[in-house]
Amino acid sequence: MQDALRRAANMPGPHITLREILATIGDHGPLILCAVLSVPFLLPVSIPGVSTVFGLAILLLGLGITLNRMPWLPRQIMDRKINAAKLSGVLARGIDIVARIETAIRPRLGLLTQGTVAGRVNGLAIVAGAVLLMLPLGLVPFSNTLPACAIMLLCIGMTQRDGALVLGGYAMLIATVAYFSVLAYAAMAAGRGLATLLGSG
Repeated sequence: MQDALRRAANMPGPHITLREILATIGDHGPLILCAVLSVPFLLPVSIPGVSTVFGLAILLLGLGITLNRMPWLPRQIMDRKINAAKLSGVLARGIDIVARIETAIRPRLGLLTQGTVAGRVNGLAIVAGAVLLMLPLGLVPFSNTLPACAIMLLCIGMTQRDGALVLGGYAMLIATVAYFSVLAYAAMAAGRGLATLLGSG
C-alpha cells in the first residue's frame, strides 16, 4: 500500500481527479483503493471537495466489496477536480501512518478475514464507516478521523488476513458511533436548556 500512496502523491499538475488517482494506483482491488482514499481524513488538513468525492467513492467501493464485484463509480465523482498540491502532501504524510500499521501486521484470527460471509460483513462495516465519514460534521474534532481510521484498519486487515486489525476497525466504528451519540445528546440537551431559558424569559 505504501507504493500505491507514493504513486498517488507524486502525480503532477495543479489539479487531480479520482479517475487519475485510480489509474495511477493501478489494479490493486477495492480494498486498497478504500484504504488510500481514507488517508486524507486521518490528518487535520482541509482539502475542498475531498470529503464528498472520496466518501462516496469509499461507500460505493464498500458496496462492491459486500457484493464481491467492482462497482460503477459515477462520472461526477471520478472527474471532480481536487487541489493536487494539498492532496499530494497529505498522501505523502499518510505513508508514515501506513508504515506504522504495517509493522504490526501478521496473519491471525482468520475467521474474521476469510470466506464469503466475513467479506460481506466487513464490506458492510466499510459502508457504515463511509456513511459516518460523510456526515456533515467537518468542524467537529475527530468526526472524520475516527471513521477513516476504522476504514483503514478494516481494509488493511482484510488484504493482509489480519483479523486483529479488522477487530480494531470494528472498535473504531463503535467508538465513532458512541462519540457521535454523545455529541447528539449534548446538542439536544443544549437545545432544551436554551428553550427553557427563552421560555422562562
